[in-house]
Amino acid sequence: MPAFAGLRRRVEGWARPRRPEALPARLDRKRIYILPTGFGAFVTALLATMAIGALNYNNNPALLLCLLLVGAALASLLWTQLQLSGLEIRAVHGEPVAAGTPMPLHVHVEAAPGRARRGLRVALGDSASILSLDATGGESTVALPTVRRGWLTPPRLRISTTRPLGLARAWSWVWPTARFLVYPAPEVTGPPLPQGGGDEAQARLNPAGEELHHLRDWRPGDAPRTIAWKASARRDALIVREFERPQGDDLTLDWQQLGTLDHESKIRRLARWVDEAERQAVRYRLQLPGQRVIGPDRGAAHRHACLRALALLPDAN
Repeated sequence: MPAFAGLRRRVEGWARPRRPEALPARLDRKRIYILPTGFGAFVTALLATMAIGALNYNNNPALLLCLLLVGAALASLLWTQLQLSGLEIRAVHGEPVAAGTPMPLHVHVEAAPGRARRGLRVALGDSASILSLDATGGESTVALPTVRRGWLTPPRLRISTTRPLGLARAWSWVWPTARFLVYPAPEVTGPPLPQGGGDEAQARLNPAGEELHHLRDWRPGDAPRTIAWKASARRDALIVREFERPQGDDLTLDWQQLGTLDHESKIRRLARWVDEAERQAVRYRLQLPGQRVIGPDRGAAHRHACLRALALLPDAN
């Protein structure tokens, strides 16, 4: 078995493509491989036995039936190859996940001739899913294992089918050049969020604030919701409300305040604090080494910016 596995890996290394390729990629006869399945090998042996018996006993009806079955089997081989021929892999994308969590990898495929394809199988390592295409295309999702934070380059994807009779398996490889971001795995347990680092008595202008600071003349780019319509009507000119927000409402997640934790532990703790701040709807800023500051803000885009920065931090020296 180990020798067979090594031979299989060597054969797969010769298969096209041999290096990552830009998408979209089209499957043609030069990159489609076909071999009999176990059932196909059994049918081949059965037909060979049937042909030998028919010739030995000079049984013309049995020989005719054998030839018809052989013709059907050969036609099914051609149809199996045509199931993959002309397919176009348009895109492969995945959403960021924490390290250690399988990443759902979405594979978008189109059937170039506009013909429906059923029962295709998309595989990535031990993960596989069924892909069925209508005249406009389809999508399949496979799980990509993740181990560590940072950029992840996917291995080759295999698209295969055994239709229509299961006598042979046709397959082809796709190796996209895309890379996907893996967030750092958050700390499982640890201290709660730190307190806001600002002075409650100090305030600064902030469109998301709740306390009115003053009125001013309208300027291009001001949001319509900030216009004070009653005051504008009295002065016959557009007047805009400006709000303020206490500095103490903003939470600071500072790398330097994590003490003697090692490099990766600091990253995991900050990742957990970012998720907790989002769950509590708290505005926060992330202070990273080198005086790099992200925020303050909150929301999906800000969370992604913070976790992306943590994921791409260089390893400890």
